[in-house]
Amino acid sequence: MRVIAGKCRSLPLKTIDGLDTRPTTDRTKETLFNVLQPWIPGGTFLDLFSGSGAIGIEALSRGARKAVFVELSRKAAACITDNLAFTRLEEDAVLMQESVQAALGKLEGGEAFDCIFMDPPYEKGLEKEVLVYLSDSGLLQGGGVVVVEASLQTGMDYAEELGFVIVKEKRYKTNKHVFLQKI
Repeated sequence: MRVIAGKCRSLPLKTIDGLDTRPTTDRTKETLFNVLQPWIPGGTFLDLFSGSGAIGIEALSRGARKAVFVELSRKAAACITDNLAFTRLEEDAVLMQESVQAALGKLEGGEAFDCIFMDPPYEKGLEKEVLVYLSDSGLLQGGGVVVVEASLQTGMDYAEELGFVIVKEKRYKTNKHVFLQKI
């Protein structure tokens, strides 16, 4: 796995051994960031369920002003720390090693994010929990975007009830990215 574009282009990133995380393929990452381009340069990026940190690091490499990484796993948080040090992006990054719900509560009232990305474990309903929280939160900048990486079977028919509109959905072989904005 590597950084696709920007100031850290082609730098290799560490991943976590085992099946606890699903690293995003380079092709999928490239497609994702082609869609996210309007929100990245100079923007703020929140990477929830960060894993190795590859998505937030890609955002920083492509010009995000700041990225906050939220990851509960000690092993994954160590991987993020190593990847940030190797890419020399740690100055623009904050790592919160705690649950996503706890981190969201701590971030509330601070700077709003232009882009909130989440890649929770599949089929556990965690993306809905986060969207419920965000629906009543000031964490998403006006005009900002939320991206959910989910299995192909994950439905989001509740999004409108929570005050979100699905603006785009990109489907891949085994998963999808759903792009949402507040109504």
